[in-house]
Order: sequence, then structure tokens, then C-alpha cells
Amino acid sequence: MAGMSLPASDPSSPTQPASTEAVPGNPGCVINCVHYDDQGKRHDISLDAISEVIASDDGFVWVGLYDPDEAVLLKLQEEFCLHDLAVEDARNAHQRPKAETYGNSLFVVVNTAQMVDQRIQYGETHAFVGPRFLVTVRHGASLSYAPVRARVEREPDLLKMGPSYCLYAVLDFVVDNYLPITLSFRDTLDLLEKDIFADSYKRSTVVHLYELKRELNKMRMAVAPLQDVLSQLRRYPPESGLVPDEVKLYIRDVHDHAVRISDVIDTLREMLGTALSVNLSLVTLAQGETVKRLGAWAALLAAPTLITSWYGMNFTHMPELDKPWAYPLVIIGVGAVCVGLYRLFKRAKWL
Repeated sequence: MAGMSLPASDPSSPTQPASTEAVPGNPGCVINCVHYDDQGKRHDISLDAISEVIASDDGFVWVGLYDPDEAVLLKLQEEFCLHDLAVEDARNAHQRPKAETYGNSLFVVVNTAQMVDQRIQYGETHAFVGPRFLVTVRHGASLSYAPVRARVEREPDLLKMGPSYCLYAVLDFVVDNYLPITLSFRDTLDLLEKDIFADSYKRSTVVHLYELKRELNKMRMAVAPLQDVLSQLRRYPPESGLVPDEVKLYIRDVHDHAVRISDVIDTLREMLGTALSVNLSLVTLAQGETVKRLGAWAALLAAPTLITSWYGMNFTHMPELDKPWAYPLVIIGVGAVCVGLYRLFKRAKWL
């Protein structure tokens, strides 16, 4: 957005996601395919080895995809027994944020945001969560989840909670990524306050305010439904085993962050609405002051014009034609009227 000071974009662009060292045999859309054993240790595996790992009853599998092709999704559907409707949603993207249950698996959709060329672009992350697997599918603008994997791998004891803990880490990363963007909007609004209250009207100021409010409206459409998704995960029945109670404590923390960001967005939207109204009011007041000044000067010019226009008429008897003092007296009278009007308008602050 022109004229806006926003955080720099992630070095990994949405079309070239950052990834770890690829496992031979995995397609390019497979960013990560990892088996975490019961001790929380990481083991890179290929897609073909998933069945063997699942059969071993040891730990869980996390597969990370970016804009996957249909063959890969069908392969994972076969490996993890994913529902057709969920796989279709993950293939087509453009889904609203939601959390749906399909048998013994959970399907979660959230919107992501990323700075690309100083503009906010939105993407989606779809997550399939099962008792022993997590599949994350990224579409569009989305930061790499490599930092998330690095974070959970530093906490092997927490990894023992299973794939739901990794889901929490992903959701926490997505939500926290909104905060610096909203703070950048606040800083930009602070910078625009000088232009809002400036004496001169700047069209660019109104354009920037409108662009800020438009971007905040888009962000609110992404963050507001996310709160419902997190609330639904917090209420998820513990007997399913997909979201245990110990993970719900972490989900609650993410929900608190989402509420905070939503409050910041709403506050900024109100401030922007007020800023637009104030700017419009100031412009209207400035125009009114200009009209008053023009009216005052017009009255000052109208008085001598009215008096002198009399002498353009064809009267036989004019006062100053036969009186030597009449003409100077008329001039003094016109000057007195002008001075009186000037003092009157000055006192009324029209001049």
C-alpha cells in the first residue's frame, strides 16, 4: 500500500515456500513429511513409508503441503482415511474458517496473512487432525511453518501430547502473525494524524485512510471467524481423543490472542471512521471559512460599487456638480462605509 509503513515480508515468498531438506521420492509440494516417535524425536520419511509408520503404533506423522496436486491429496486420503468432502475442500481452497468432524478425524480451516510487496495478501491453511497424524495444507499467501516445527521439536515432552499440540502451534503462529500487521496499521494511522489536522486539504490523506479501513475490514473478516473455530476446539469432546484437555489450555491462550487482535482491529476501524469524519468536517469548516472571507470581501466591494454606480446614471442634478466640497465628501463617506464594514467583519472573525 503506497505511503504505508508496514512490516517487511517474509523472505520466503508465497510461491516459493521455505522448506527443510527434501526426502527423496517426495513430490515438490510436500514441504515436510516427518515421523515423531514416542520420545518426540524427529525422523524424515517419504510418503510411501507412512503406512509402515502408522502400523508401528509409535508416535505420529506430520505432513506439510503447499498447493498440493490432486495425486498427493489422494495418496494422503488413502493413507489416513480422510473424508472425500474434506479432501475436496482442501483441493479447491476458498473456504471459510471452520472446524468440522469427519469420523475419527478433524478438519480445520483458517485464513492466513502475509506481507507481499508492502501489501497484505491472504491465504488459507487446511489441517487434518487424527489420533496419529497431522496434515497441514497451505494455499496462497502463507508464511512457512518451518519455525513452528523447529519450536515444537525443541519441546519433545510437549510433543508427546500428539498431533493436536502441533495443531495448536500452527494456530498460534497464524494468529500471532496478525498482530504485527495490526500494529503497523496503528503506527500508520498515527503518522496520518498530522495530515488529518493539517490546514490544507490533501486528497492523498483521504485515500490512505480509505485504504487502511478497507484492509482492516478484510482482516476482520479473516480474524472474526477464527475466534469461533478456536472456541469450537476448546469445547471439543475429550472422549474423542483428538483434542485432549491439556491441549485445550494452549488453545485457550490462542483464543485470547485472537480476541485481543480482534479488539485492536475494531478499535482501529472506529478510529479510522472517526478520522474520516474529522477530516471531512475540517474540510467543510475550511470551506466555510473561505466562503465567509469571500462574502466579507464581496460586501466591502459592493458598498463603494453601489455608491459609485449612481454616477453612471443620467441625472441632471448631481450633488458635486455645483458644490466644490460635495465630491470629497462622497469619497470620505465611501471610505467610512468601507472601514465600518471591515471592522464589523473583523469583529465577527470573517476576515
